[in-house]
Amino acid sequence: MQFNESKPIYLQLVDYFLDQIINGKFNPGDRVPSVRALAAQAQVTPNTVNRAYQILFDKGIIYQKRGLGYFLNQDAPLLARQIKRQQFISEILPLVFKEMQVLGISVDELSELFNQYSQNSKIN
Repeated sequence: MQFNESKPIYLQLVDYFLDQIINGKFNPGDRVPSVRALAAQAQVTPNTVNRAYQILFDKGIIYQKRGLGYFLNQDAPLLARQIKRQQFISEILPLVFKEMQVLGISVDELSELFNQYSQNSKIN
């Protein structure tokens, strides 16, 4: 995993999990990697993974079976999509809107570009 300095690593781990869930790499009921295994894989401390897992637990994405580890909740795909959607709306869209204003891009122009993108991405 590659981390950047713009966001704490534990939050980047949360984003990684949410993306994996949305993309179908983790499915409801799946056991997620142990804290130690993920820490070794990501080359971070177990404490960092624990912080990420605590957030996922608090948001209802994962649950713990005592002595067995963490598992993905049945509602995890829906919850992950809701969380990522809210992040997009609150963090990314304001930056897009600011750039649109600076560059003089109208909502109609953006809509047309989005439609073109959607058509091209269906073909590929």
